[in-house]
Amino acid sequence: MVQLLVVEDDRNLRKMMGVYLEKQGYSIHQAADGEEALEVLDTFHIDLMISDIMMPRLDGYALTKSLRDADMGMPILLVTAKDRLEDMEQGFLSGTDDYMVKPIQLKELSLRVSALLRRAKISQERKITIGSFVIHYDSLTAEDDGSTYAFPKKEFYLLYKLLSYPNRIFSRQQLMEEIWGLDVEVDERTVDTHIKKLRRKLAEVDAFDITTIRGIGYKVECRK
Repeated sequence: MVQLLVVEDDRNLRKMMGVYLEKQGYSIHQAADGEEALEVLDTFHIDLMISDIMMPRLDGYALTKSLRDADMGMPILLVTAKDRLEDMEQGFLSGTDDYMVKPIQLKELSLRVSALLRRAKISQERKITIGSFVIHYDSLTAEDDGSTYAFPKKEFYLLYKLLSYPNRIFSRQQLMEEIWGLDVEVDERTVDTHIKKLRRKLAEVDAFDITTIRGIGYKVECRK
């Protein structure tokens, strides 16, 4: 079972988050401040930490930085009443993966936790599985029902990006900047050409569709 650590000095809020996330199927550990959190982390394997920022003894910024300095790569979600851009920037510079401003919606908290865990799994395994389709980052290949697919680098990185975030729309500009880089002169037709090649190559794959969002870009839609 996935183990989460909730670090929050407000006892009622800490309990409320813990109870809600437990109902979502997670195993929950709790700590009232950063020092208690370190004790929990020394005892249990934690898959993801949710932490307040303003806490006694050791605050969320310092806790996050200490974990990153110790090369602990678990996803971290900071939750705080501090809503200034400078505060958010400090959180990300400390090493957090995501940031929520109080008052929080528990449903949103659960969705963010799920997304962070999914990204962490993809990062660790360096592969994505959607239905029977499995794509392997290290070999630039994919498998589906006994068939193996090999891709040129740009095609592969484009497909891997879209598959990493199903149902998320990426503009052509976003894809150009990430896959080809800011210093390379390409236009939107390059993205369209690569998408056409991927569609032809994956025509027999039933797990997902690469959908065109008119006037914007593309997204992957998983088939039911």
